[in-house]
Amino acid sequence: MATDNRINFWRRNPKVPGSVQPVYGAQHPPLDPRLRRTYPKDTKPKFNNLKSKKACSFHEFACSTNDAWDIDDEEDENFCGTPFPASFAPSVEDTTASVHNQKLRHQKGDTESALPHSLTPPRNERHGLQKDNPSECERVNGKFVKSSSDADLNTSSVRSPLQKQQSLPVRPIIPLVARISDQNASGAPPMTVREKSRLDKFKQLLASPNTDLEELRKHSWSGIPREVRPITWRLLSGYLPANKERRELVLKRKREEYFGFIEQYYHSRTDEHYKDTYRQIHIDIPRTNPLIPLFQQPAVQEVFERILFIWAIRHPASGYVQGINDLVTPFFVVFLSEFVTEDVENFDVAALPLETQRNIEADSFWCMSKLLDGIQDNYTFAQPGIQNKVKALEELVSRIDADIHNHFKKYEVEYLQFAFRWMNNLLMRELPLRCTIRLWDTYQAEAEGFSHFHLYVCAAFLMEWRKEILCMADFQSLLMLLQNLPTIHWGNEEVGLLLAEAYRLKYMFADAPSHYKR
Repeated sequence: MATDNRINFWRRNPKVPGSVQPVYGAQHPPLDPRLRRTYPKDTKPKFNNLKSKKACSFHEFACSTNDAWDIDDEEDENFCGTPFPASFAPSVEDTTASVHNQKLRHQKGDTESALPHSLTPPRNERHGLQKDNPSECERVNGKFVKSSSDADLNTSSVRSPLQKQQSLPVRPIIPLVARISDQNASGAPPMTVREKSRLDKFKQLLASPNTDLEELRKHSWSGIPREVRPITWRLLSGYLPANKERRELVLKRKREEYFGFIEQYYHSRTDEHYKDTYRQIHIDIPRTNPLIPLFQQPAVQEVFERILFIWAIRHPASGYVQGINDLVTPFFVVFLSEFVTEDVENFDVAALPLETQRNIEADSFWCMSKLLDGIQDNYTFAQPGIQNKVKALEELVSRIDADIHNHFKKYEVEYLQFAFRWMNNLLMRELPLRCTIRLWDTYQAEAEGFSHFHLYVCAAFLMEWRKEILCMADFQSLLMLLQNLPTIHWGNEEVGLLLAEAYRLKYMFADAPSHYKR
């Protein structure tokens, strides 16, 4: 009982260093114990305290802090995959009082609270820690400023009261985070003359009696038009044959086969042998893209549970591993878009005919299975595929940019601490879903796109943040940056440039990770 009281005290008391405030709707991957945000005793965490002494390496950081973070799966499930309860929604009276108080503060010249909390733009997580030396560069609101006073001026007016009280920085929540549309972030028109010409070319290839898959891959590398993406993905993944006449028969047979698995195996999810697998899947599903309403629908979550459970029991060498749940989402969204003309992220899947829902589910299962067949060593015991890829990335970066590589060594940053997630989730936690879909257009067009070309994409992605990385002069800030890269406003244009750089790296340094290639 005494132990339980101590644990609850550390968890719930906001005045105790290391206590955690639940952040509803946020998605937190498992953290290395060395990266937990903790503070010395009798020290109030202040992220904008420029006079505080910061540890320059992991060793100094670990010696100056005490660990007081103990959260189990059940609590994590409660605050990571659950939207804000209705009781947290502001009432009409609260809103009126807030506006009235806002006017009073404005008259008194209180610039720090000049915006209502509901309209206050969120800050990026990694801006919470300021540098000791005012002359060092800092990244604030997407811009570099030279002095700490400039940083305070730029951030003080956009800091909400809730964020000041949090022991952990809050992931920014803005409408763009839930946008699945593949339109460019710059707001360019969705269909240009060039894009229409490309669409006509795709339709011509797909309409031929025997689709030329090599030609299809060539055109798909630079992106697939939304209108033909579902059929193109089915073909490039190997789910459908190139022969047009055989496609309907293959689709019918594979869909019936999948639902045969459901009837045969799904009831065993409560058996002693499989209940742990099903429990982990059931916990992870609500955490999958928690800010996108589509994936919080019960009908969609049930679809994902069936897909993941059937895949797990049919692949006992790996079973279900956390991260595989993310790999279903691009296929599901793409195949759903075939029947939806409005915004996919807000569409009610239950409104579709049952037969259509079943077809989307079966196609998502088979295409995900085809993808995982090529990278299954990422998820077998000890995950050797990921270990090898992280080593290959380290060697590749050491050849591409020695400054970044030596910077990581100087501050004791291990590649495994940030690149493991890049390999395990194929950058899905680092990029908005719309960017992942565009990225996978190219991966499916590339030979060994998911297993080999992804390595060069990760290297190019790291180089994208070279300036910001070299500005970080301590272990903690580097890890905060690498785990919270600000890609929320990325669109097709940014992904296209990233892929072009990855293609260049592949042909300049193709021999670097050759002995790691699988």
